[in-house]
Amino acid sequence: MDLRPLIAEIASQADDFLAGAKSRDEGRAGIAEFIIAEYPILGPADRKKVIQSVMAILEHDDFFGTQYATGAFDEEPESEM
Repeated sequence: MDLRPLIAEIASQADDFLAGAKSRDEGRAGIAEFIIAEYPILGPADRKKVIQSVMAILEHDDFFGTQYATGAFDEEPESEM
């Protein structure tokens, strides 16, 4: 079975079903839940491949990047001179 179209489809929908994900672990769990709900026919081995591939696409696109930049965009405190 060619999983590439499925992987591309799931990755393109990630903004919707991973909107609240705060970390890579939450993202991975969200992808797994989505696959189980939407594609229950996939076996464990194919599910694992799809999750890994979707995560690789999202990480390449820096989907989780801003989650680890805590405070990077905060304004600097004003000095009291």
